[in-house]
Amino acid sequence: MDVQLYVYDLSRGLARQMSAALLGTHIDAVYHTSIVFDGLEYLYGHGIQTCIPGSSHHGRPMEVVTLGKTSLPKDIIWEYLESLKEIYAAETYDLFLHNCNNFTNDFSMFLVGRGIPGHITSLPQTFLNSPLGALLKPTLENAMRPITQAPLTPPAVSRAPQAKASAAASASAVTAEPSSSAPHTGAVHIASSLRELDTLLSSASRSCAVVFFTSSTCPPCKLLYPAYDQLSAEAGINSVFIKVDIGRAYDVAAKYNIRATPTFITFLKGDKENEWQGASEGQLRGNVRILLQMASPPHPHSKLNLPALLGSNLRPVTYPKLPPLDKLIAKMGDAGKNGSVAAVKDFVAIRSNQGAIEATLPDMRAFSLFLCEATETLSREAIFTVVDLFRIALIDPRFSGYYAEEKDHNTVVTLIQRVLSMDDCPYSLRLVTIHACCNLFTSPLYPEHITTSPILTAPIVELTTASLLDAKHRNTRVAAASLAFNISGYIHKQRVDAQRELLTVDDQVALVASLLEAISNENESAEALKGLLLALGFLVYATPQDGELVDLLRSMDASGTVKNKREKFKDEPLVKEISEELLGKGLD
Repeated sequence: MDVQLYVYDLSRGLARQMSAALLGTHIDAVYHTSIVFDGLEYLYGHGIQTCIPGSSHHGRPMEVVTLGKTSLPKDIIWEYLESLKEIYAAETYDLFLHNCNNFTNDFSMFLVGRGIPGHITSLPQTFLNSPLGALLKPTLENAMRPITQAPLTPPAVSRAPQAKASAAASASAVTAEPSSSAPHTGAVHIASSLRELDTLLSSASRSCAVVFFTSSTCPPCKLLYPAYDQLSAEAGINSVFIKVDIGRAYDVAAKYNIRATPTFITFLKGDKENEWQGASEGQLRGNVRILLQMASPPHPHSKLNLPALLGSNLRPVTYPKLPPLDKLIAKMGDAGKNGSVAAVKDFVAIRSNQGAIEATLPDMRAFSLFLCEATETLSREAIFTVVDLFRIALIDPRFSGYYAEEKDHNTVVTLIQRVLSMDDCPYSLRLVTIHACCNLFTSPLYPEHITTSPILTAPIVELTTASLLDAKHRNTRVAAASLAFNISGYIHKQRVDAQRELLTVDDQVALVASLLEAISNENESAEALKGLLLALGFLVYATPQDGELVDLLRSMDASGTVKNKREKFKDEPLVKEISEELLGKGLD
């Protein structure tokens, strides 16, 4: 998709005509910018908003700049925007410090790998540096607030980021084609053609779907709408609920031979399962609930008593501690003089001291090039400082989100492989690399890549499994347990909520084998043991009963391995819970 920057002049030409006389400095325009791609315009003011390009209250753009192309899927882009909603909220807008141009710069960096033109992002400072800039600042803020922070009115499209799961758009909204890869959200989908219905049914080929054939002239149909919507919400992502108005979708009615409404047809794993007619709410609820049980029968582990495990917080473990930045840069030697290093240092410092909304993303591409080169040219001690700077910058979801979508995950993979290739990797370098990998989870985009992209999964799993067995360094084992927990927590959530199996069987087996060995060897740290048990528990819970993982657990006497920790770690409830319930009754 082509990505464009729409550039507006909020002064409508007055800045160019009068700025020199009023400020003593020439200003070409009061820039407002937005990002446009795939038929939508994304802008920041009253929060993150979208509209049909050129239809906002700002009028037509004075200039359209081509930024590049993006091949990112829409659901990935929406997830990234969702991660920005707190940073770019309506109440955090500031005309000079945190405005639309900061948003478009960050968004452009994510989409195409580079920011917007510098003369636009530097305009606020240019104004404030003018002879009368500081004096006129309050006046200009008051004058611009009704313009820059005005909510959009129709034909605005309020779907991103939070409204992406809407069941149907309004008449004035722009809707996207159904996607077979789009996540199910529990919303009722509207199919207006046979092609749209086929696409939605295809997305439910591994679960189930319910199609409600209705019409605008069917009063009994409307009586069932609330119950149908409620069933859809209860089912969530485990099924696809669809409405078809046969008065509009003639091709659908013809294919399925629909002669009366309401008619319902259900599908189970791609095949037709049932069909009935009539406005009985009880029949609808009963048939749908039977369908859901058939599509997702409860796993035997759901009957186990696992309060400590299942009551644990699945929030990823991260390492946000800020090092003394000046000392860190000084230890880099000449590499610390690199412009991209200085930019990332400033980004981290501003974010730490003034908050995320004040920190503008640096040139990510330049820093990536520096980081990859540094891992090959710098000493091991200097590489540590570079990775530590990378680690703390990853705390910001915009920063980590950029690397989540980097081509082939080149920067992160290069870094991890360099650490793994060292015959005797320094303890501090290995530790900070694990911490950096944990911080990748600050972006909601990264867990999916870590568990499904082989080029990234392989080095992270290798780093985790090797570090779990570090007998010399307790902190390394604790950090590796944290990384394993982050990975297994996401796998658990996807397995339970979406019936998806992530990671290959080989990777799961490697992780579980290392976790069991690490548990067997752990006799010092209660913190490390708890992390190991949580990671093991989430990897094992609801795993396929006939899979290789269950065979491994039995052959390694996993229950006995965990049970042996009861004497040493008497206060840890997970020991008994996992050894007797999950690895005992759960494997019977």
